[in-house]
Amino acid sequence: MATVPSSSEVPPLAKYLASTDKKTRDKAIKQLAVVLSDPSQVTLPHSDMSKLWKGIFYCFWMSDKPLVQQALASELAEILLEIPSTSMTFDFLQGFWEATVREWSGIDRLRIDKYYMLVRRFVNASFRLLMRMDWEPSSCERYNSILAQRGGPLCSDDIRVPTSLAYHLADIYLEELDRALGISPEPSPSPAPLSTLLNPFFILAARTPTKITYDRIQSVLFEPLFTALTPKPDDQPPSRKKPRLSTPTYSNLIANACLSDPKAEGAVESEKLRKALLRRIFDVASGEDTRDANRRKMYNLWKSHMEDEDSSGQTAVDAS
Repeated sequence: MATVPSSSEVPPLAKYLASTDKKTRDKAIKQLAVVLSDPSQVTLPHSDMSKLWKGIFYCFWMSDKPLVQQALASELAEILLEIPSTSMTFDFLQGFWEATVREWSGIDRLRIDKYYMLVRRFVNASFRLLMRMDWEPSSCERYNSILAQRGGPLCSDDIRVPTSLAYHLADIYLEELDRALGISPEPSPSPAPLSTLLNPFFILAARTPTKITYDRIQSVLFEPLFTALTPKPDDQPPSRKKPRLSTPTYSNLIANACLSDPKAEGAVESEKLRKALLRRIFDVASGEDTRDANRRKMYNLWKSHMEDEDSSGQTAVDAS
């Protein structure tokens, strides 16, 4: 029968991780990777994982040089890809997000940039993990649940979740997905199920009580994505929309994405994918849990990107 580290073993490791001595912390990180990558370990009690992450968080807190910070952030995120147990992998990821949400408001302005970097590394590693699993539906569902459940960074109704953390995720999400698809060791990774991966943002946009949160998601995630998915023929007339100073292209993502089922759909042509995602936004906006103010904005978003399409068969919407 598989064993797990005992409760008596976890506190010392957490204590060593948070040591003021760098050599002690470095050894503890190596030991952490050994413990979690042991094939005989299949799970870890939630309380023990929380203790470990408290130690890991302050281990990173005390890394004080840019190169050291970058190396440690990468080393911590790569542990996700080294844990053989799927269950413990997601428990480790959940521990990261719980610790980040819990400690975020206490991070001072001199340290916030390195924690932005740590979040970016974990988002990227999470996408590479799901990609290695061929975007298996239950794994994607578990990942989305970690982000959107109470205590998760994209939970819409938990006042403990700092809004700036959701803003940062919206800022980097598509960029890191595009980067992960571009560095895949496979010559042709399975298409990323974009509607599935964006579902936590669809739900947050629909339910957030904060205007600035909705506006941030639309401006840095939805709008750039739909712009990137829009075909740009040579004879296309000038857009009536105000151009962005720098519009991302997400070339890896656009070339290798689908809606929700990579095996059945394969890579979906960008215009078809754009229409399907707009349809998804329309459907979420129509849900009874969507706030009225957010519903109007989501309908307007849908309408603005469908205005040049043949909208026959679509339901008329009063977005005023």
